[in-house]
Amino acid sequence: MNDRFQELTVFVRAATTGSFSAAARELGLSQPSVSRIISELEERLGARLLLRSTRKVVPTDAGESFLQHAGQILADLERADELARNMDSVEGILRVAAPSIVCQRVLIPQLRKFALSHPRLKMEFMTSDSLQNLVADRIDVAIRFGKLKDSGFVARKLAELPRILIASSDYIAARGMPESPDALAKHDIIIGPVSPQIWPWTFTRQGESHHARIAPRYLFDSADGAVAAATAGLGIARVAKPFCADELASGRLLAVMPDFAPEPVEVHAVYPGGRATSTKVKLFSEFLKELLA
Repeated sequence: MNDRFQELTVFVRAATTGSFSAAARELGLSQPSVSRIISELEERLGARLLLRSTRKVVPTDAGESFLQHAGQILADLERADELARNMDSVEGILRVAAPSIVCQRVLIPQLRKFALSHPRLKMEFMTSDSLQNLVADRIDVAIRFGKLKDSGFVARKLAELPRILIASSDYIAARGMPESPDALAKHDIIIGPVSPQIWPWTFTRQGESHHARIAPRYLFDSADGAVAAATAGLGIARVAKPFCADELASGRLLAVMPDFAPEPVEVHAVYPGGRATSTKVKLFSEFLKELLA
């Protein structure tokens, strides 16, 4: 056992059990060995960590602080070991339902990294902005936008993405740049995907909320459609900023009313209820969470 690792392990068990002898029994050491290791640790740190008596061992203030951090270090090491072991045991089929824009702009460009880490895992993707039946379609995890309704499903929030209003330079040149949410009533509005939570749009500017009732001219069943329509100069769309980053960077799209921030959109991983979350689902959810961050 590494000396520093042994020090932490012995100290945590002694402080937690309140007994050198109990720590010695748990770790397969002699009581004098435990006492020596603790003494050497205190000498190295230059601080008394444990108060000894004939009946009990009690942490000092310094010991309590050290115990908190040492316990977290050991827990992190154990978690790292568990993840490493599970990396090689992930196999079978992972069925994922996700909006097409998430697959095309977030997942697919980075999916090879995940696949290389789990060579025995096969993946099936249902790319649709409609809500699938997770149980009937045997889906392991679904990626969904917006606030979730109460259901029998288990959900994990992966991210909260900033949104932005976008339009092409041709559209703005022809119709002008709106200066406030109220001015949106004079513009062609693009909606995608369609949901009952769209109207009205809410914005924040310098800590104040602003609302605008939207009368869309173009309705699409996907965010991809909204981005494509805005790029083609059809009007103004509201999209999560990461999903139009390439068009903004290239100048194909412009930010509209940048001083007014639309409400962010939540992204959740949803799992069928009544089923224990598998390792492959946990690892995939964590992978997507990192990508969205």
